[in-house]
Amino acid sequence: MTDMNTAYIAHIVADSPNGPRGDKKFSSKLARDFSNLMLLCDEHHRLIDREGVANHPVDRLRAMKTTHETRIEMLTSLGDDRKSHVVLYGANIGDHQAQQNKTLAFQAMQPNHYPADVLPIQLGLENSPLTDDDDFMWEVERKSLNKQFANSVKPRLSGGDAHHFSIFALAPQPLLMELGRLLSDIPTAEVYQLHREPQQDWKWKAEPVDQVYTVQRPQTRYKCVALNLSLSATITPDRIAAVLSCDHSTWTMTIDSPDNDYLKSRQQLQAFRQKFRTLLNDIKAEHGQDAEIHVFPAVPVSVAVEIGRTWVPKADLPMKIYDQNRKRGGFIHAFNIGSID
Repeated sequence: MTDMNTAYIAHIVADSPNGPRGDKKFSSKLARDFSNLMLLCDEHHRLIDREGVANHPVDRLRAMKTTHETRIEMLTSLGDDRKSHVVLYGANIGDHQAQQNKTLAFQAMQPNHYPADVLPIQLGLENSPLTDDDDFMWEVERKSLNKQFANSVKPRLSGGDAHHFSIFALAPQPLLMELGRLLSDIPTAEVYQLHREPQQDWKWKAEPVDQVYTVQRPQTRYKCVALNLSLSATITPDRIAAVLSCDHSTWTMTIDSPDNDYLKSRQQLQAFRQKFRTLLNDIKAEHGQDAEIHVFPAVPVSVAVEIGRTWVPKADLPMKIYDQNRKRGGFIHAFNIGSID
């Protein structure tokens, strides 16, 4: 037996006055009119014409036809320039495994881009037993990420066939920054944000279009600089002081109401990139080129990636990255970005 698809031409207004949704005036006029025709499988053809005629009036069928045609027109209009290489990255967050769903990622890209390949680029250690409480976790995960990036992403960049990347990453914030550093801001890429409310998805929302990020400057000028990024939650000064033994100046970047799910739109992420770029320049100008930045982040996942992408190795100060660890009672040093003696 051969598998095959069968389809039937169905009429919205029947081609005879006595048929389903038939009309004495319009049946003959619309019998061959494309606006009155739908292509249906056998099951749904029988449903609208026999089993469920009353539930499928003319207005409902026309609305279904319009919705379907609009969707197909949108999808088939995407040219080769809308092709994007999908990168999925996941690493354990505390005791929780980060599971990535390529279907949700593909859905989030529409209608602006479509996947370059059926299989996305997968980064991260699959089924890793390591958690952020393991002393060697940061070294192992970071080395693995660097090696996988070199094997899977760099060849596409050097080959010139990858003009756009779509990034879906869920991991501890230091590792997300490392991913951003590896990617840099040179290739064209869109970094997506996981939304948890009202339902879990990666698709950008239309609102809000504006976001104000406030920078609080320090009153002191030490070479040891603490950067407090209180966006998804508030980091109090005592939590930083408990970690740093040096005299330090604290710069704080925050929003009016820090919240774990505040980031909804592309515009909010773009506003962060612009503000953070200025912030790095201001810190270097204020504290000198021999200063070092200790980064304490409480930020959404897409922001963490963009921190790494925004940081420029030849222009910006090196950064010591910290991560909140509940089992150890506070922030711990994960690793450095840039060279720090």
